Amino acid sequence: MTTIDPDARPGRMAREDGNGRAKWPLYGVGAGLFGGVATVLADVRAGTVERTPVEASVLDDVSRSVAHLGLVAGFLTVSLLLVLAAAWRRQVEPRVPSSTAAYVVSGALTASAAGLTYGYGWKGALAIYLPDGLNERSFGDDGLFVYFMLNDFGGYIGWLGVVVAAGAVAWMALRERTISRWIGWFSVVPVLAVVLFAGITGLPGFQGVVGPVWMLVTFLGLAWGRSAIVR
Repeated sequence: MTTIDPDARPGRMAREDGNGRAKWPLYGVGAGLFGGVATVLADVRAGTVERTPVEASVLDDVSRSVAHLGLVAGFLTVSLLLVLAAAWRRQVEPRVPSSTAAYVVSGALTASAAGLTYGYGWKGALAIYLPDGLNERSFGDDGLFVYFMLNDFGGYIGWLGVVVAAGAVAWMALRERTISRWIGWFSVVPVLAVVLFAGITGLPGFQGVVGPVWMLVTFLGLAWGRSAIVR
């Protein structure tokens, strides 16, 4: 079992509100909220007429404003993931120096931020090249269709790092007992879901569905709960 170092409590005044609750997990709450908007609500495939096979004619149904929203919300998500990773390194890692899992969390969040930068950037590229965009007519339908296909899983695949972080949090909670056990059991769910979907069907992006939800619930739990790493 990993123990909390009582002498390693960096930035206590900066990380707690008047009720003694840690504030830094709210970066994770924000990343979950904006990530859900950028990935699921601003999916450029939403609203398009189903075609088999999908061809360039689908571009007639793609909303430029949805793609633009995905870029803005997505870049906010990436920024919050990077700030959260830095806050985790500062606030959590010094308190549990013997926990490898704790170090996995910050690295995994940073990895997701890197991957999602591309995924959400492709939404922005589609937005500026579609009709009424900043650089409309720069590409023909074939070129625009490439960007549409990049958006098929582009905003989803990058959430894999977040699911790896969920696995590390589950370990910290269930094995090391430094995080509330309910968070640990909840964190097992996205890990199992992604493993099963990828292993059975080959689906590469289910982490984009469960990742934002995990971020929202877990970091709300850390902000309002009594996990050892935030006390």
